[in-house]
Amino acid sequence: MNEPKTPRRRSLLKGAAVAAGAMSAPMVAVAQTTALRFQSTWPAKDIFHEYANDFAKKVNDMAGGRLKIEVLPSGAVVPAFQLLDAVNKGTLDGGHGVVAYHYGKQSALALWGSGPAFGMDPNMVLSWHNYGGGKALLDEIYKSINMDVVSYLYGPMPTQPLGWFKKPVSNVSQMKGLKFRTVGLAVDIFTELGAAVNPLPGGEIVPALDRGLIDAAEFNNASSDRVLGFPDVAKNCMLQSFHQSGEQFEILFNKGKYNALPQELRSIIDYAVQASSADMSWKAIDRNSKDYIELKTKDKVNFYKTPDSILKAQLDAWDKVIAKKAGENPLFQKVLDSQRAFAERAGQWQNDYLVDFKMAYNRYFSKGKKT
Repeated sequence: MNEPKTPRRRSLLKGAAVAAGAMSAPMVAVAQTTALRFQSTWPAKDIFHEYANDFAKKVNDMAGGRLKIEVLPSGAVVPAFQLLDAVNKGTLDGGHGVVAYHYGKQSALALWGSGPAFGMDPNMVLSWHNYGGGKALLDEIYKSINMDVVSYLYGPMPTQPLGWFKKPVSNVSQMKGLKFRTVGLAVDIFTELGAAVNPLPGGEIVPALDRGLIDAAEFNNASSDRVLGFPDVAKNCMLQSFHQSGEQFEILFNKGKYNALPQELRSIIDYAVQASSADMSWKAIDRNSKDYIELKTKDKVNFYKTPDSILKAQLDAWDKVIAKKAGENPLFQKVLDSQRAFAERAGQWQNDYLVDFKMAYNRYFSKGKKT
């Protein structure tokens, strides 16, 4: 039987509600902020470090004070190529870089970025990773080398130039003996082409070019190359290459720190990665295109398309590299098989469905054309 709500009873209920509110309010006010210290593998001035901070800001904003990620530049705690070890050990809570930088620990890791990826562009490689089995394979590889980390891949990078040269190259023979900088399995590609390769981290490339320690180098894109100072030490850039035509970024978390986060914060991280992937690709189009113009007009850089003969030689070299690596490493073969199966299906769809955008571009912007 329901009791009548007398004035006294209503007063008691109201008082109880106020008391409950008073008790719960301090719990919200004193909620602890989880602070995570990250490091990128990029110099502070590079657009790549900006991308790392963009991801952190999205997480921090959505977490509403419950989680705060601070991103330090390359070398602040450890050198760029030691990021994975530092995150694994807990020296850093997380980091921002590329999978190819861990190539020395397990050659299969370089397949997330190095090489032609069976004709997949960077966004297709990310599709394979997230929906075609790549993520499970990456987790398997990290477990095999005792790396206790949580890895997110995001941010499809535009096709990278062949590189910066003192003199432009027109044939494969000019690569022989050239002291060249690259990373990942691209080291093996250029070695197969006859170059003497030095896998320097990003911040060391331009000083090495300036001092003559290397003759030529690749890094990534117009914005990064310009801010890192490539046009100050070389005036010729060869565009288009298969050595790293499908690369993406990696966000790493120490697994213990990540697992200690409540589920709602882990979900925020998940969605921040997806949002950052789209945002990064849009920002890259805007900034890279602007810096490409600046490199040509202000910095007086000469751009050349890499000859098809060199591109074909890269594919020939790649076939030799992967045959050798797959024979030595079952995980390498496992990743290759997964990529190939996905690329055959997804590549046929994309190649059949996508129009040639150059036709429309040339119609409106070819030299002498008025609209």
